[in-house]
Amino acid sequence: MREARRVPIPRLFVIAPSVARLIRKERGGERVLEGYFPDQPQRSAYVQIEESRSSLNLEAGADGWSEERADIPPAHAQALLAVSQGQVEYLRTSLSIGSHEIQVLHLLRPAPLDLVAVAVPSENEQAFYPLPWFGPEVTEDPAYQSHSLALSGLPPAPEVEITDAALNSLLDTLEGRFGAHQPQAAAPQPAAPSKPAEAEDEDDQDNLEIEDSVIRELARSLSPRKS
Repeated sequence: MREARRVPIPRLFVIAPSVARLIRKERGGERVLEGYFPDQPQRSAYVQIEESRSSLNLEAGADGWSEERADIPPAHAQALLAVSQGQVEYLRTSLSIGSHEIQVLHLLRPAPLDLVAVAVPSENEQAFYPLPWFGPEVTEDPAYQSHSLALSGLPPAPEVEITDAALNSLLDTLEGRFGAHQPQAAAPQPAAPSKPAEAEDEDDQDNLEIEDSVIRELARSLSPRKS
């Protein structure tokens, strides 16, 4: 089967290794191998081996990709991989953020690196806002594109700080509650009967204890274990 389609260039963000690890623990991941051939002007060719599909791919274009993908037998894919100039290997986990499908990529080869790839059509780009658990955006840096990683190796990766807001946002994403901690315009609501001050204090204290417990438990799961 041969496919030809035009797809937007994905936006890329570096994420913290601990965040990527938690996502894989919750959602798993599919192992993918890609072998790249020397680039030609405005085009890139590579062979891709997924768990259920092998294909030969041709990408072309500067402001969006015109992609052609042809399925090939696994044996042919392995033969092409062996003669490719450079390879990348990664674990891919798919998530949904609102109406956007994203891919969390844990690079295994040529060196460890964790990325988020979001394919956002140009007409919807203004409606997409990176989440707090996303790190620095590297979309415009060609060194982070797959073919560059395969042919030139890994560039220096920035460190990503983990904050309470990032952890809460990640939990919302994994639980399918996108936007729960995002600022939103409040809709007019009917006035609710007021609570006694003591009852409000007790509710606030209970909420704080629950939130602190969740953050402590998540922090323990992300902390490196001592040998």
